[in-house]
Amino acid sequence: MVVDPRGRSFSGSMAQQERSIKEKVKHVLKTYDVGNKYSDLTLPRASVLVPLLIKNEELHVLLTVRSMKLLSSRGEVCFPGGKQDLKDKSDIETALREAQEEIGLPSDQVEVICKLVPIINKDGILVTPVVAFIGDTFQPQPNADEVSDVFVLPLDYFLKSEEHSSTPYETGMLVHFFTFKDRHLHKTFTIWGLTAQLCIIVAYVALGQKPLFKVDFDIDDPFTSMEKYLMAKYATSKL
Repeated sequence: MVVDPRGRSFSGSMAQQERSIKEKVKHVLKTYDVGNKYSDLTLPRASVLVPLLIKNEELHVLLTVRSMKLLSSRGEVCFPGGKQDLKDKSDIETALREAQEEIGLPSDQVEVICKLVPIINKDGILVTPVVAFIGDTFQPQPNADEVSDVFVLPLDYFLKSEEHSSTPYETGMLVHFFTFKDRHLHKTFTIWGLTAQLCIIVAYVALGQKPLFKVDFDIDDPFTSMEKYLMAKYATSKL
């Protein structure tokens, strides 16, 4: 019998199963680690943390809602993260610092798995996704000036079609939307844009299942599609 820090007990077989799931996910995601491949791109930098956790033998992801006190993107669902500080030594350090500042996640409780292909956002900032595992016992302590809500949902939610919709963007790309009703917070959240697309890709890679809706990138090789889009947008940004 295994007892977790909150006093719950569960069988050794469940603990073993969760460890197995975690190791399999780590193995596959590490094969997509970009390392320092894009370190020479001369754009302002930011990082987001993609926090994965296992609950009841199922892979979940943690998301936040931006505070209405912020000047931009107020009320939008996103990952913990923000702009790189001069004191940050790496993209990973930026993601960990921002997660601690925003939701009280100690960096020593984060197991970084990989960095994925960065994305250039609408403000011309190079955003690097840092995928990591956190414990299922983590209790967020949101900084009210930056975060209004923190919630967790199964990662495979981003492969299903029931609460999904999409619309073409001016660039011709699809913008994906997911509606999630959180029964614990009694709130409904809309996850869309770059956050939704990143959730789709991480879910597909980590779970090995294709989404049940149309996407506009090569689902069999999503990171090559992301790289092509990144370099095309970077070339345009330097004109």
